[in-house]
Amino acid sequence: MQKYWLAFTFAWALVTPAAAQKQIKEKEVARIVRTLSADDMQGRQVFTPGIQKASQFIQQEFKKIGLEPLPGLTSYEQAFTVIQVTPIATSVTINGEDMPAASVITSVAQETVNWSPANAADVEQVRITAGANFVAEAGKLSAGNKNRLVLVDPGHAAIFKRYKNYLEHHNIQTERKNTTVVFVLTGQSEINNYQVNIKSSLQEQQLNNVVGYLPGKSRHAESVIFSAHYDHIGVLKPEAGDSIANGADDDASGTTAVIALARHFKKQKDNERSLIFVAFTAEEVGGYGSQYFSKQQDPAQIMGMFNIEMIGKESKFGKKAAFITGFERSDFGSILQKNLAGTGYAFHPDPYVSQNLFYRSDNATLARLGVPAHSISSDQIDIDKLYHSVDDEFESLDIANMTHLIKAIAKGAASIISGRDTPTRVVLEGNE
Repeated sequence: MQKYWLAFTFAWALVTPAAAQKQIKEKEVARIVRTLSADDMQGRQVFTPGIQKASQFIQQEFKKIGLEPLPGLTSYEQAFTVIQVTPIATSVTINGEDMPAASVITSVAQETVNWSPANAADVEQVRITAGANFVAEAGKLSAGNKNRLVLVDPGHAAIFKRYKNYLEHHNIQTERKNTTVVFVLTGQSEINNYQVNIKSSLQEQQLNNVVGYLPGKSRHAESVIFSAHYDHIGVLKPEAGDSIANGADDDASGTTAVIALARHFKKQKDNERSLIFVAFTAEEVGGYGSQYFSKQQDPAQIMGMFNIEMIGKESKFGKKAAFITGFERSDFGSILQKNLAGTGYAFHPDPYVSQNLFYRSDNATLARLGVPAHSISSDQIDIDKLYHSVDDEFESLDIANMTHLIKAIAKGAASIISGRDTPTRVVLEGNE
């Protein structure tokens, strides 16, 4: 009898993944990502009609699937208020030298800032040295409650430029506050004299995440998150007559995966843990959607986070393969690898560690709270010429491979949503 039972079990294991994932269809994947990256979405930039149109589309998809609103919400919209900061004038002088605008980043949430040695007691002077982790250090300094003037070593020039574009495309703060942080890229190692003058206008604006919920069965209080950001960078300077940065890969592809996975798990009806499907807003301008969402959660009850970021093209590991950021920080990735063994799908450790991808997407806030929150991507970020350009369009995507990766995530997640596996908590480095 045991021999027949083992044979049946083996046969069931062979057919189940394909049968279970049959509702993740290439045609549906194409429909969703094409809609989200269409010209009429106008690049899904925050505070524009385009992103509102995208939000409504995602909500309609969640409704068709039959997801519930997140407990505590009355709809799929998780709305919150931010302060949009519009610079009017900025000037920074260090030791008598006027700093060029390209060498200055400001994090401000007040109309006027005027610093000089006369009020030096109120301004902390900090350095980010050449060997420091710029992204981690800048994040900590910006999140503090002190006025800070930060000198940044020129060795960080490349990441400084990306960080400036990232934060100042739209300067947003979560609240009005009396503290300001000013980063200055300079070879000067100390400050003997300085003058900082900033004038800005502040306006309250509404943003919203889109969140759907699938309650668990035996482990209802424990949750697993599937997420992506649905905003992008909007309309740019025209290139060859095209000005819309459609964001097909970044991150309509990830948002499509969230919707497809919601449909998959809803039909499966076997999730012991509760599942949260969330499309974050404002990732491109500072991760404000995921920050707000994270504050509403109990991190101890989140067993894992699958943040899906740019899966529309083939990875450096080939087709049906992707990578996981922060792979070494928990056993999340090892669990997925175990679940995918023999399936033809593969997840690898992040090969782009120098790019700081672990902290450049919406997994970061919950990861800092210990949640095994990781991003899954296939983007060859070191050579991707379409990233943040008007050419990141539907036609650039490999829909067949993208569909395979969504199936791989569904298969890889199976033991976590069933409760058979619980990833270890994220381990942070000392300076994070």
